[in-house]
Amino acid sequence: MSRTAVVATSFAFLVAMIGTTVPTALYPIYADELGFSSLTVTILFAVYACGVFGALLLFGRLSDQIGRRLVLVASLVFAVLSAIMFLIPASLATLIVGRVLSGVSAGLMTGAGTAAIVDLFPSDRRARAGILAVAVNSGGLAIGNLGGGVLADISRSPLVVPFAAHLVLAVIALVGMRLFGEAPGPRGGFVFRVQRLRVPAQIRGAFVRGSLAAGAGFASGGVLTAVTGIFLADDLALTDHALAGFVVFLVFAFVASGQLLARWIPRRWAMPSACAGMVVAAGFLAWALAGPLLAPLIVAAIGVGTSCGICMNVGLATTVEEVPVAERGGVSSAFFIVIYVMLAFPAIGVGLLAGPLGLRDAGLVFAGVVALLAAAVGVADYTSSRRAGGVRV
Repeated sequence: MSRTAVVATSFAFLVAMIGTTVPTALYPIYADELGFSSLTVTILFAVYACGVFGALLLFGRLSDQIGRRLVLVASLVFAVLSAIMFLIPASLATLIVGRVLSGVSAGLMTGAGTAAIVDLFPSDRRARAGILAVAVNSGGLAIGNLGGGVLADISRSPLVVPFAAHLVLAVIALVGMRLFGEAPGPRGGFVFRVQRLRVPAQIRGAFVRGSLAAGAGFASGGVLTAVTGIFLADDLALTDHALAGFVVFLVFAFVASGQLLARWIPRRWAMPSACAGMVVAAGFLAWALAGPLLAPLIVAAIGVGTSCGICMNVGLATTVEEVPVAERGGVSSAFFIVIYVMLAFPAIGVGLLAGPLGLRDAGLVFAGVVALLAAAVGVADYTSSRRAGGVRV
């Protein structure tokens, strides 16, 4: 195992994911300058999701075919282009293009980056590889949210400095991957077509439960992302951009904590207990929105992140880490397609329902939906474990 390659790959993954969430805390500023509504923010989230889905569907198995490093470099190129678009004087058109490019960057990176990190570790340390992959993924999402808000608050150019900083990081990561990144695995030709991301039959049950459980956590994060900025400003009169970024930062930061906690929970109980935690967190989110109150919102963010981290750990351990190298990129991409669909659905839905219902009531609706989903997945996983005598099937 090359430690330099691990560092270069992990840093590239981290930087790409930072770029996807830098704009989140800045949406209230764009709303003031360009007259955005909650529906406009929803559109921006939707086009980002389309970029992610398109990249995963078209290129989800590309790293299995041509090697990991080329795909990771391509992801960073799209991250650079996205940052440049955000540095152009803002308009709805430039923001849409920037978000699409950011989505393509994330779609290329999530599947290939996870597979690349797992590849770089020997088989007896594969569990650590899964923890590292989720940590840099969620860590990037967390840093982007918080960093964007902090830089916006302390700089005189809040819509320039965060993206300029990300551009510098992306260029450094791009150089690092070119110099130090490794590309283990097969190399061959690539046929451009919508690819069927096949999940091997032996892990299909674990894949469905793991991806849905982790997706429920990301769906809860999607609700928080959709409501936090406007909720804090309009309902609590808290206009600090760093605070809005910090609340969402907590979700993704505690995903990493959940990864570590998962190592101490028996496998049979890990996912059911995490799903129960998501139900409780959804209750705190509902309490915060109904209040309106800040403290339950923070508790909800911590609970969602921790529970999601546990589910991610179990999900990757029973899917991506269990398949041969030649199938790892495709399985990883399929896993993240489910997660990103579930991340996007409530965030887009909250924006659409905010008009007729109001933002808080729309958030309450989707908090309830996510709680029901998490409860169903937790029961299904526990039932499967009991039927298998405590061993997952």
